[in-house]
Amino acid sequence: MTQPQMPPDPRPAPLRRLWPNPWLSLTLGLVWLLLVQRLTPNSVLMATLLGTLIPLCTAQGPPSGRRFRVRPLAIAAYAVLVLRDIVTANIAVARIVLFMPRDEIRSAFITVPVELDSPAAVTVLACTITLTPGTVTADIATDRRSLLIHALHAPDEDAVRHEIKSRYEARLKAIFS
Repeated sequence: MTQPQMPPDPRPAPLRRLWPNPWLSLTLGLVWLLLVQRLTPNSVLMATLLGTLIPLCTAQGPPSGRRFRVRPLAIAAYAVLVLRDIVTANIAVARIVLFMPRDEIRSAFITVPVELDSPAAVTVLACTITLTPGTVTADIATDRRSLLIHALHAPDEDAVRHEIKSRYEARLKAIFS
């Protein structure tokens, strides 16, 4: 079985070497400008440096040939869902910490089986879990088939597992398929 042929990159070779992932470079630069909240020559220079150096330092060599289609609406919907969950989880964690007696808090390490094929999808899932207050991804199995999650309060481990799989993993399957 042969690998699918990738269309040639229209950028000249020097530009491909300098910006191996132009969308990542652009995103990093824009995020930096949003973080500093000012458009000065120094902040633009720093955004350019970050957008250039981070992808260069994290590049993994030539692409594997496995690509996924960009689905802007699915990605935007996922981002909105995660942002809403972050706000909701902040409130829930504040209630747990401020009002729940310590002996009633049920922290737990939970193994969540993962059915995602793409390493990028597994990474996004792990980061999503960590970004959501009250949970953190403690470990990713070497075969990327399970995540070890620590939950601040998980009286029902199966419910936590089901929520991660139905709320996040199912959407990531659609994005990374």
